[in-house]
Amino acid sequence: MKLTIVYDNESKPGLKSDWGFSCLIENAKKILFDTGADSEILLYNMKQLKIDPKDINIVALSHNHWDHTGGLTGFIEANENRAKVYQPTDFLEITEISQGIYSTGALGTLIKEQSLIINTKKGNIVIAGCAHPGLENIIDKAKKFGEIYGIMGGFHGFSKLEKLRGIQLIAPCHCTQYKQEIKEKYFVNYKEIKAGSVIEI
Repeated sequence: MKLTIVYDNESKPGLKSDWGFSCLIENAKKILFDTGADSEILLYNMKQLKIDPKDINIVALSHNHWDHTGGLTGFIEANENRAKVYQPTDFLEITEISQGIYSTGALGTLIKEQSLIINTKKGNIVIAGCAHPGLENIIDKAKKFGEIYGIMGGFHGFSKLEKLRGIQLIAPCHCTQYKQEIKEKYFVNYKEIKAGSVIEI
């Protein structure tokens, strides 16, 4: 299992940063979770990371905000329309979209958003795009599917930090408002991530 942050507000040297989020999940298939805000930046970072858009099998969009879907049209063109695209409202409950990778189903009221749950040998990893429905609610939903080993992505206005207790890998990025507080409270399990970061399990 390999997770690569392709698009984020911060980036490693040689990559471009921009407000938005995209993460590549490599398991049985290659799944792109969100496409950032701009296709030129997305495709530039993919090229630098030696990711061929035509190799992507599935695109899953967390929610329909520009900073998560803005790169989709340009990506689909580069992908030659090979990838299956899953919208945030395609699933109402936890649904397997690829071997060992599940959508939480659409959560929230005003903003419908799906997160991903990934089975790994260490436990489940949850990836959130922005966590508009509340990260605590995403965590509660994912826990019904098994213990959570790691959680990463945008945590938005999440402040109920006690909900992260017991999670071994905590990797907030993008729109997380309380990143420093999370880092101070969970410094042992905290991992800094940005465009170009890779997590292998």
